[in-house]
Amino acid sequence: MLSRPKAVKSVDAGEDFFFVQEMRNGSGVAFGVADGVGGWVESGVDPSLFSQALMYHAHRYSKSAWAGEPEVDPTLDYEEREQIEGWEMTPYECLGLSYDGVLREKVVQAGSSTACIITLNAANGLLRSANLGDSGFSIIRSSSVFHRQRTQTHFFNCPKQLTKLPANSGRKFSRACVDSPNDADTFQTKLRDGDIVVAYTDGFSDNVFSNEMTTICRLVARSGGTEDEIAQAMADRMVEYSLQCMRSKTRVSPFERDAARQGMFFRGGKEDDVTVIVGLIKETS
Repeated sequence: MLSRPKAVKSVDAGEDFFFVQEMRNGSGVAFGVADGVGGWVESGVDPSLFSQALMYHAHRYSKSAWAGEPEVDPTLDYEEREQIEGWEMTPYECLGLSYDGVLREKVVQAGSSTACIITLNAANGLLRSANLGDSGFSIIRSSSVFHRQRTQTHFFNCPKQLTKLPANSGRKFSRACVDSPNDADTFQTKLRDGDIVVAYTDGFSDNVFSNEMTTICRLVARSGGTEDEIAQAMADRMVEYSLQCMRSKTRVSPFERDAARQGMFFRGGKEDDVTVIVGLIKETS
């Protein structure tokens, strides 16, 4: 089974970053999104550096890893099998390794970010994910949402986040959210031919309802074209629609409804960066 993200769309990336990487020997593909926490601007910190570095390291580790167990010729001797390069890496492990990489980066003095990392196994169609915060993904199957990753928050509009505090920060950042990669939610499922995997930052999910996402995919699929053209058009339409929604003060948004559940008043869409990755799943012989 070939499982491959076909299109990415990002507008006004700002603190959003993403990666898409074929894994070792074509064993699968890894991709992810990260949203830097903008509040660091008040402390003189560029919030984009953390999310960019996190996705860079996720890309770097994914390039050298296998989506499943390394393929080994059973006729080889044990010593020869041991020489097979690379290792199987889950999104959960990738998130931890990438975070450690950011902590070692001297150019990233401080910052925070949410993150969602996904791997697709080309041999068996297995999707695995790790998600921390309010970025996430959905799987669309037969024009309905088969799975929607839940968000993780400390309280309303304060997502869980990976954080790097400035050196010798003392008590200045004592109220900062410092979450661990170990807190990430994990998920796995077997994908089917025709499934659509959509990964996104909260600039999309705060402004577009699930049924609107599935409608966009259905209408674009009917328009025809190659797989690449269809996937790219889906990503384009999703971002364009979310931009329209976030600028409206008369349309009820998912963010407005969530605020109301918390007893807060918020009208219309929530302006934010938007990144969307669309993957079309195609079974091959």
